[in-house]
Amino acid sequence: MLQHKVTRPRWRRTERLRSAVSRCSVAGQVFVLQVVIVLLLVVAAVLAQVLQVRHDTTREARNRSLAVAETFANAPGMASALRGPNPTAVLQPKAEAARKGSGVDFIVVMSTDGIRYTHPKPDRIGNKFVGSIAPAVAGGTVVEEVDGTIGRLVQVVVPAKAADGTVLGLVSSGITTDHVGTTANEQLPLLLAAAVVALTLATAGAALVSRRLLRQTHGLGPYEMTRMYEHHNAVLHAVREGVLIVGGDGRLVLANDEARRLLGLPEDAERRDVGQLGLDAATATLLASGREAIDEVHLVKDRLLAINQRTTEAHGGPPGSVTTLRDSTELRALSGRAEVARERLNIIYDAGVGIGTSLDVLHTAEELTELAVPRFADFATVDLSEAVMHGEEPRPGHALRRAARSGIREDAPLHPVGGRTHVIDSSPQAPSLTQLALTEPCLQERQALPAPDVEQAGQLISYGIHSLITVPLRSGDRILGVANFWRSENPDPFDMEELDLAEELATRAAVSIDNARRYTREHNTAVTLQRNLLPRTLPEQTGLEIAYRYLPAQAGVGGDWFDVLPLSGTRVALVVGDVVGHGLHAAATMGRLRTAMHTLSALDLPPDELLHLLDELVGRIDQDEALTDGASAVTGATCVYAIYDPVSQRCTVARAGHPPPAVIRPDGSVEFPDVPAGPPLGVGGLPFEMVELELAEGSRLVLYTDGLVENRDRDIDEGLELLRTALEQSDGAPENTCRAALELLPERPDDDVALIVARTRVLGEDRVAEWHVPADTAAVSDLRASVTRQLVDWDLEELTFTTELILSELVTNALRYGREPIGLRLLRDRTLICEVSDGSTTSPHLRYAATTDEGGRGLFLIAQLAERWGTRYIPGGKIIWAEQVLPDSKG
Repeated sequence: MLQHKVTRPRWRRTERLRSAVSRCSVAGQVFVLQVVIVLLLVVAAVLAQVLQVRHDTTREARNRSLAVAETFANAPGMASALRGPNPTAVLQPKAEAARKGSGVDFIVVMSTDGIRYTHPKPDRIGNKFVGSIAPAVAGGTVVEEVDGTIGRLVQVVVPAKAADGTVLGLVSSGITTDHVGTTANEQLPLLLAAAVVALTLATAGAALVSRRLLRQTHGLGPYEMTRMYEHHNAVLHAVREGVLIVGGDGRLVLANDEARRLLGLPEDAERRDVGQLGLDAATATLLASGREAIDEVHLVKDRLLAINQRTTEAHGGPPGSVTTLRDSTELRALSGRAEVARERLNIIYDAGVGIGTSLDVLHTAEELTELAVPRFADFATVDLSEAVMHGEEPRPGHALRRAARSGIREDAPLHPVGGRTHVIDSSPQAPSLTQLALTEPCLQERQALPAPDVEQAGQLISYGIHSLITVPLRSGDRILGVANFWRSENPDPFDMEELDLAEELATRAAVSIDNARRYTREHNTAVTLQRNLLPRTLPEQTGLEIAYRYLPAQAGVGGDWFDVLPLSGTRVALVVGDVVGHGLHAAATMGRLRTAMHTLSALDLPPDELLHLLDELVGRIDQDEALTDGASAVTGATCVYAIYDPVSQRCTVARAGHPPPAVIRPDGSVEFPDVPAGPPLGVGGLPFEMVELELAEGSRLVLYTDGLVENRDRDIDEGLELLRTALEQSDGAPENTCRAALELLPERPDDDVALIVARTRVLGEDRVAEWHVPADTAAVSDLRASVTRQLVDWDLEELTFTTELILSELVTNALRYGREPIGLRLLRDRTLICEVSDGSTTSPHLRYAATTDEGGRGLFLIAQLAERWGTRYIPGGKIIWAEQVLPDSKG
């Protein structure tokens, strides 16, 4: 009885709460439900965070204690300290320092019996350790959680072993979980604050939603809502769209007035099978099947109905389907026109992104014709002024050349690409050359011919081409050509709206064609400039057999160059350079650098010194250009310079940021000598280094620019390996080596390529004569006699007199003004070369002596007798040389 009295008040309170909630509006009930759900989620999140913080705290304490204990147990000197007479004296300071540095609460070192050697509180040293130590004595690790005097803590015991694995002692480390979890505990208030904010925002959001729902339901409760939905039939019959509800048994459950009107249903249609309502078979089958349908168009009597159907079982409803009907008879006609307009807009959009993708006149014309066929026309052609194809301004007149042609078939009787077309005044294309676009909807009815000659006109009409649009390709006030659009398969003639579309396509294409024309003109100008700046022929020389190639980039002219420069003493200089960038600026800069290289090579400097002077020159060019017109610097020019001596068979090389040269040995092996790269020209501040190579006769030296080995698809390392393979497979002829190397290039290279292949030759000993000159003027006469005999051996007696004069002057000057050692060398090459060397670095100068001067006429005499003369410096001094032309019969 007592139990019954206690339970009844609770039941009554529950009933009162339920009654109070049920009396609330729908919006109020939704608000209460949302607040309760959010509150439950917040509580769950806080509990989850608390549990996670506890778990992370324990794990962090365990990991830190274990790491500190193992580190201290394995510290250097631990074993010796444990074996020592007083471990506490050694280990206590270290343990305290480690404890403070690591942030743990204690580090205790103990014996295997558990007697403490160290402890943060010294009065506890010597007492027995509290905790499990048996696994650690056996070589294992003990991790345990205990409640100590300082709180809940995690302590770890690890063995301290000797080198042989013997356990000498134990190390324990521990830290309280409160110490580790301080950061996590500090985050808990933040989480609670965030939960309060989230609850506040959720409550505010629920209030807004409830307010909106309250406004939409006008404050109705469940009872009022039920009454509102009881009137759904009135609304259902008032809509202008037919609504049908068909049960799972195929019977019509409900049909509103609009559905009855559209389908012509009888009055007693409801509860009858849909197959018995007099509908056409396709519509009746769709309604009875219950399958989903989206805007299916059915012809019912004289109406086109758009039918949408969905099942009522998808969301737990009764079996059956709901069908809506919409009369689309008039909409169908409008949608057809809209579809045509949409397709035309798509064509215009595609023209914007698909025409003018390259700076090529013919390719741009092809893009226009390919876009138009078959979406707009059956055939499309573009005829351009021939001057436009070459980058020039269009010339007045009716002479054109076909630039592009596309069609649904290839057998149309239209002029082929490249063929000449001449527009006569009576043809439909003639007005287009005077900036007029027109359409010919029916070519058969036109008295004038649609082509320049009667035969082709008859072929076009016989082929079935019946309609034409011709539009000028206009850029500003210039007519670049004519675009023609033809129809044969499509029976509809072109109309005025399609003429507007054709004009839009032609306008976009004309802008791109004119841009390509301007680019072509600039490209041709740059190519012409570059080819005029590059060497047309190579000078004659004996030391090297040379083949070369230069390939301009397809995208634009670059700044690559090469040269072969004969030097004194039968030596030959090879140079390959590259100015980064494309266009006229790069080509002009290349010409300036090439001219500077010619000038500097005349000084007969070593490669490293020459590159240093060229680097300073490029730096001045950069500075001058930046000061005058704000132009960008040339920085990025690279160069490799090599000098080959056919007498010594040595080649000195230096490079400035350029790819390394390749050497093909006579046995066919390929190597890339380790020549220091050096900085690019114009950077300044860093020296260039020179390397000397020994090249056997028949070796091939390969110099090239980076365009040969580097492009977008591969880096330079991969390119060098491919070049090595290609050179190994080439035979000894330099021409064949060039062809093998160029096979690495793609069909349309992105960068210029300059390539030189030089096969070495040797100036034989029978063509070289050398003498050591004693430091005695009396030896000059004997030296002249020896030279005379050598000239007789070479069959050059005609040069004896001039050679003796040159020799006497040079040797006498060396004896008088130079230093030992003094040497004389004769070289018989394409010229007779006389070289006198001495240890002095003082260079003589040509001057005009006065009539009263006793000397000063020697070099003037040499300059008159010799073809060329000069001075070059060597590591041990200098060489003064003079060349004489060989007699015609002996050359």
